[in-house]
Amino acid sequence: MQLGVNVPNFGPGTDPGVLREWAGIVEDLDFDLLMVSDHVAVTPDVAARYPAPFYEPFTTLSWLAGITTRVRLGTTVLVLPYRHPLLVARMATNLNQLSGGRFVLGVGVGWARQEFDALGVPFTARGRLTDEHLVALREAWREEAVEHTAPIPVWVGGNSEAGIRRAIRFGAAWHPLRGTLPWMRSVLANHSLPAFAPRIALRPTSAPITDPERLAGTGTLDQILDDLDRLRDLGADTVVLDPYHGDPESTRRPHEAWRALTAVAAHRRTLS
Repeated sequence: MQLGVNVPNFGPGTDPGVLREWAGIVEDLDFDLLMVSDHVAVTPDVAARYPAPFYEPFTTLSWLAGITTRVRLGTTVLVLPYRHPLLVARMATNLNQLSGGRFVLGVGVGWARQEFDALGVPFTARGRLTDEHLVALREAWREEAVEHTAPIPVWVGGNSEAGIRRAIRFGAAWHPLRGTLPWMRSVLANHSLPAFAPRIALRPTSAPITDPERLAGTGTLDQILDDLDRLRDLGADTVVLDPYHGDPESTRRPHEAWRALTAVAAHRRTLS
């Protein structure tokens, strides 16, 4: 099982220097994947959770591809209806080529109604548009298959039944975001999913969390490592750790997240 990190590409503490440091930390700690998020228009509903500056994911990952050598690079998740699917296909293909086949395309339907309005995309049609764009992506890639370049893995994000069905329909990895272990176990028991690559919280505490609704990845280091063991046993190909918890000011203190990642990396041998 591989481990990835969701790196904040937004917020008052984020700038090119910090992003460069993030990339160095993730690669130096031998994590397998570095992922970033997606917003285009930082409308008030977006800014409340993910304020400016917001670094566009394809641009950011292309730059990071040039300053890393090994780590895979991806989106968690690209809001697929925001861009024309042929543009996404071209940008994803080029990024995959420029990075030596290291790109992972995680996609989702989006949630920010004001952002949809700002972009002129109908919010209520976002599910249908996502399905149509996935079809167009596959067709574009099939027509322009490039030799000697690894195919681009597609992960479908979303915790809803629609998201689960979409992953099954398109033969993509299901990429749930911040769930509990019992819930993920239940979904996997009731659906035949092509692959499983969850994004979980990374929030260490000094005392154990006993709440039955505890999110995976929260609690003591022992609890977090046990969660990773259980996710591996559930068949997770990759688990993405997300150290951001909704406080934009935390982006000014990345060392807190780096300490948590270092603690997990130091015990990673227990997951082998």
